[in-house]
Amino acid sequence: QVRLVESGGGLVQAGGSLRLSCAASGNTFSPYVMGWFRQAPGKEREFVAVVNWSGSSTYHADSVKGRFTISSDSAKSTVYLQMNSLKPEDTAVYYCAAGHWGTSPNQYSYWGQGTQVTVSS
Repeated sequence: QVRLVESGGGLVQAGGSLRLSCAASGNTFSPYVMGWFRQAPGKEREFVAVVNWSGSSTYHADSVKGRFTISSDSAKSTVYLQMNSLKPEDTAVYYCAAGHWGTSPNQYSYWGQGTQVTVSS
């Protein structure tokens, strides 16, 4: 079992920054990797980024590449999503997930409760 708790969401103006954190507990390490997804109202859950626990491998969606950075701290069992140059279209509930490497939500078995990010124009 894996338990995931996100934090760090909030309201920010366009162009601003936020850092999301995801604290993991339980059987969090191998074979799992950690991903961030987001879901805006009326839309499907969308892949944002994925990282392995060593931090040696990362992959970001094209929509956030160059603006968002995923990282991991295995000593703290925590994954981060640094979000810079935020845009109103980044507004969504952001979810942390543990699973197997990929961009589909179906590849992830464990999910956090989500944290709201709202970007005002």
